Amino acid sequence: MKKTANNLNRKTGKSFVLFFSSCALLCTSLYSVSVRAQADIHFSQFYETSILRNPALTGVFADDYKFGAYVRNQWSSISNPYQTALVSAETRVAANHMNDDFFSFGLLGYADKAGSIDQKITAVYPAINYNKSLDPEHNTYLSVGLTGGYLQYSFDPSKATFNNQYQNGHFDPGNPSLENLPYAKMNLWDVGAGVNFNTSTGKENAVTYVIGVSGYHFTQPNFSYYKIPDMTQNIRWNGNIGMSFNMTDDIAFMMQGNYAQQGTYSEILIGGLLSWTAASEGADQIFILSGGAFYRYDDAIIPVVKVKYKNMALGMSYDVNVSSLKDASRMAGGYEVTLFITGKYADKSGLGKKTVCPRF
Repeated sequence: MKKTANNLNRKTGKSFVLFFSSCALLCTSLYSVSVRAQADIHFSQFYETSILRNPALTGVFADDYKFGAYVRNQWSSISNPYQTALVSAETRVAANHMNDDFFSFGLLGYADKAGSIDQKITAVYPAINYNKSLDPEHNTYLSVGLTGGYLQYSFDPSKATFNNQYQNGHFDPGNPSLENLPYAKMNLWDVGAGVNFNTSTGKENAVTYVIGVSGYHFTQPNFSYYKIPDMTQNIRWNGNIGMSFNMTDDIAFMMQGNYAQQGTYSEILIGGLLSWTAASEGADQIFILSGGAFYRYDDAIIPVVKVKYKNMALGMSYDVNVSSLKDASRMAGGYEVTLFITGKYADKSGLGKKTVCPRF
């Protein structure tokens, strides 16, 4: 139920202080890390890719199911672009009839292609998440999630060029490369896990926040086309934090932050969206318009626009490159488009009965 900011009680104020103190402490520690890039694929609308961010975020939303599609195109202004397509599905059901615990299940798959030799990554990640209710009155949950992924990396050797194929400054594909090329595919099995805490506070639970940590590539599989034994995939550690609250009956704000660290690479993303409910029917929000921006530290400023009509949401963002590549890229990074559909099950009997909403 929507309430104005003036209705937030003193307990809410304390929660704000604790939450933002945590944010400040987290950001202070993160900024001391040298930030350049992330070895795994990444997204600017990261808050829409729960399974890749933290499997314990699977199913942490206010409806019973969620289906989505994601398209990203990056660096087309410099060379062959990075192109990524992703689809996902999440659902949640009550654990039993005796409490407010629930299970979440998800499935995510993506395909990525990059560079002049068409390096491709194809991946599938199923996920399961158990959400333990700690305080139903405030939608307080401790979630523990697990995901296991299968990935295939490949490239096209016929598109590779080498120094031996150049003579007098001219490229001749008929010249032998004299290179011992490896097998053009490698397959990996991945394991990831995470924990997440979310709760609501204030009158009518007007303020909601989440915080969690996760890790991926715990198996550290061999990561070499040449099968070099000591070359393994680094573990990726991830931290997520977020908050949402109603400013007026029609205006709400959501903040999201994410940190990822893998080997010598790390990434900080933080920002927010301001939402305006333009039309509603009773307690149902029919049309919501959101706008805001995110910042990927030392890399890009990312304006975002999102339109939600009934159970369908369309999001659009664009990376404005501000890194050392900004002269070559002319500040053009890449665009992302997301489309998500959410809803509730008509049959609430059995384990499909209505569960308490995490409200985030």
